[in-house]
Amino acid sequence: MTALPSIALAGVFLAGAAATWIAGAYLSNATDALDFRWHLGDAFGGMVLLAISGSLPEVAITVSAVLAHRLDIAAGNLLGGIAVQTGVLVICDYFVTEEKPLSYLVGSLMPVLEASLVIGVTAVAMLGALLPARETVLGVSPASIAIVVVWAAGLYIIERVRKAPRWKVVMPGSLPGRPHRRVPHPTVKHPFTDVPTPAVALIFLGGSAVTLLAGVALTVTGGALADRAGINGVIFGATVLAVASALPEIATGISAARLGDNQLVMGDIFGGNAFQVCLFLLADLIAGRSVLSQAGAANSWLAGLGILVTLVYAAGIIVRPQKNVLRVGIDSIVVLLLIVIGIIGLTRIPV
Repeated sequence: MTALPSIALAGVFLAGAAATWIAGAYLSNATDALDFRWHLGDAFGGMVLLAISGSLPEVAITVSAVLAHRLDIAAGNLLGGIAVQTGVLVICDYFVTEEKPLSYLVGSLMPVLEASLVIGVTAVAMLGALLPARETVLGVSPASIAIVVVWAAGLYIIERVRKAPRWKVVMPGSLPGRPHRRVPHPTVKHPFTDVPTPAVALIFLGGSAVTLLAGVALTVTGGALADRAGINGVIFGATVLAVASALPEIATGISAARLGDNQLVMGDIFGGNAFQVCLFLLADLIAGRSVLSQAGAANSWLAGLGILVTLVYAAGIIVRPQKNVLRVGIDSIVVLLLIVIGIIGLTRIPV
């Protein structure tokens, strides 16, 4: 495929992005329907399965990039994707139906806990990027193992707090919406309500297959286009590829914002970002060496950017800005500026 003309590669890349968008929407709805019927999220294994299904584009890009020996693209996509996917909240903020910022309407501290988990695993990734490549345990970076341990512990704590909170929070004027997708929406039918479960399972498998294939196409064609354009793999993975893999989150986030599920909007983004960093362990296992240590200072820059934008929204939930600027909250404006500055700064870091 890499021997194709650039125009053909661009066409395949755009087709892969479109397939990711469309299949991701079906996959998300099928996942919600199966979780609703089977109560997958009630068990830790089910929560892991839901996290994997929600991150299939990143899984496909990570695996295909590592198999193609493009560790720079894999690392850039996983860490750069944190900032880019957090930036999806700017878009969701724009589509909120109320005349208040998204962070004002959330009305819960659960997204703050989920944001804290993102910050925790990203901080571990930042530290791991500074370790020498030779520091491995059975070919795997200790940091990659630590990321998964921190994520699993954080997920367990968050679920315990969700089921039995030891505090009460009152946020006047908030409209959090449903705390979980398993809760029926008061005005909209749950996805695939009239479709038999076996058919929903087939839709889930079909959406997964298309998403995985599209992710491979994005990585292969995107890597070739980046090489021909002289774009650094880390920068490409953190920008173009991260935006392409975030398309399903954009679609589901806009839909949730329009339905008034404001807490879910932030929870979905933070939850996906936290799990995404765990894919460094998968990348290490396939590569047989530390992927985190391959991109040098760029990894730390991207991790720091991800932490910054996550902190802004976590603070926004607590501070609760009341006025919109250009239809979004001031925290969304700050996040957008930070992402732009961060990407410009990334191009100034020596390779």
